Amino acid sequence: MNPETEVANPHHHHLVLIHGVGHGAWCWYKIRCLLEAAGYKVTCIDLKGAGIDQSDPNTVLTFEDYNTPLIHFLSSLPQNEKVILVGHSAGGLSLTDAIHRFGNKINMAIYVAANMLKHGFSTDQDIKDGEPDLSAFGNVNEFTFGLGPDQPPTSIIIKENFRHQIMYHMSPVQDSSLASMLLRPGPVMALQGARFEGNIGDDADCVPRVYIKTMNDRLLKPEKQDAMIKRWRPSQVFVLESDHSPFFSTPSLLFDLLVKALASIKY
Repeated sequence: MNPETEVANPHHHHLVLIHGVGHGAWCWYKIRCLLEAAGYKVTCIDLKGAGIDQSDPNTVLTFEDYNTPLIHFLSSLPQNEKVILVGHSAGGLSLTDAIHRFGNKINMAIYVAANMLKHGFSTDQDIKDGEPDLSAFGNVNEFTFGLGPDQPPTSIIIKENFRHQIMYHMSPVQDSSLASMLLRPGPVMALQGARFEGNIGDDADCVPRVYIKTMNDRLLKPEKQDAMIKRWRPSQVFVLESDHSPFFSTPSLLFDLLVKALASIKY
């Protein structure tokens, strides 16, 4: 088999899909079906306290704890097996953590409307670029104070009446309704504490990164995505006319861009 045929063969690719805050593995159902129908191997992971994971998100207080399911998955991979990581929104933090820890097991990291911060929320600039600014919508967040009312909040969720217009405004109403029923509070303390300088692993720049930018994003606005792209340059940038949730609003176009990114992997 010649190298060009090998790169194009989907059976060489194992994609691991990582959700954003409040979502779970379920949010990838359209993309998973498209990828598997095309012959790719796909794994969708619930991070701790998300999806069908039984943990209370208010007890998930560190990013290390939150990202444990992905770290355990990568730790259990055979030594000679590599995967492609795909992360949406705050799932980008999980990708970067994994790059620092398991760079030798990752062929590519694809950030979809995601936080792409080389060292997590380590500086004021990281916070400025990576945290959503929803002030234009008013008071949209519900917080839970699991450690007590005088302590910082432990989880966060967007209020139900704001979810469609912020996250799914270009998505089918059926998907928006389903997502609103399945969303769970995200462990805000754990996410805000994401720091990656201390992790031991390969150089974070050794793993090829691709960014898929969502041009009509109301949660992680395009200018914030641009700022992260400028500060930590990926090897490729693709653009989607999508809301924050292209796995619902433009699944076929997102699938096409994923396949295009995979075609650039060299073995």
